[in-house]
Amino acid sequence: MRKTKDYRTEPIKTPAVGKGDDVPANPGRLQRAGAGENFVKFVLGKTMLVALRDGYADMPITRLRKPDGQLFGSDVPPSIPQVDGQLRLSVNAFLIMDGESHILIDTGAANSWEPTTGRLLRSMQEAGVDPGLVDTVALTHTHEDHANGLVAAGGSDAFPNLKKLFVPSQGVPLFDRIERLARFRRMRIAIDDGFRIGRSVVAVSASGHEAGHTAYEVQDGGRTVLVWGDTVHVPAAQFDRPELTWEFDADPNEARASRLRLLQRSLRPGYFIAGAHLDFPGIGSVTRRTGGYQFDPA
Repeated sequence: MRKTKDYRTEPIKTPAVGKGDDVPANPGRLQRAGAGENFVKFVLGKTMLVALRDGYADMPITRLRKPDGQLFGSDVPPSIPQVDGQLRLSVNAFLIMDGESHILIDTGAANSWEPTTGRLLRSMQEAGVDPGLVDTVALTHTHEDHANGLVAAGGSDAFPNLKKLFVPSQGVPLFDRIERLARFRRMRIAIDDGFRIGRSVVAVSASGHEAGHTAYEVQDGGRTVLVWGDTVHVPAAQFDRPELTWEFDADPNEARASRLRLLQRSLRPGYFIAGAHLDFPGIGSVTRRTGGYQFDPA
């Protein structure tokens, strides 16, 4: 198991913005640089962040849990939209192009999960990005809708020129159990909180949903985007009521604590979040409101 250089003792600095940097005029918004049905491009200084649609999955309302772990019955919050009585979760991945690397955070499910997922490679093509340019993949965790897209539906490597594969160190044993991904064990690199995986990208602990669950903070041009994986599954409920948990949280109490900590972190000026299950494109800002928080799409 290889480990990266530990940058935790080094301060994380936001690069200075020069006259040529393309920065949004409105500090409360991210600048879009193109969009299609399955992708949206955002500019952060000299870094391009691309939201990519892998699809969606419909889940029973029983997946969402009350603070004590009990199921919702007739008391489901009316603010939660349902499709035929189920929760519809977007499945998103995010590509970071910083001039040095093409870093993909999470890979979608390919053909390993729901038939409504597995669209990532087509979304990349629609965005004009050759999957062969992806040299780095960073996983938030190892669930199938985040890791299994390393292997394309036909069985080939989805990203044939991949050089670095970052996996949270606590999640490595789980990764190594996934037979579909066996050929990637030799190249995985274990990382922990504070490790820098690219010029503008640093790992941030977000534990609880799965062992080692990790977010990635992208900083450039006076803007920050925290790609936070599965910190929130049901945006219509868990921003307003962050105490609510998810059936598949490995440690619901720890997941709740991480969610509250990252929500508070996201209140900083010029700070945005990107979520795997926020409604596509899954990027926006967070504000405080009475009793909870509010998500404002970018």
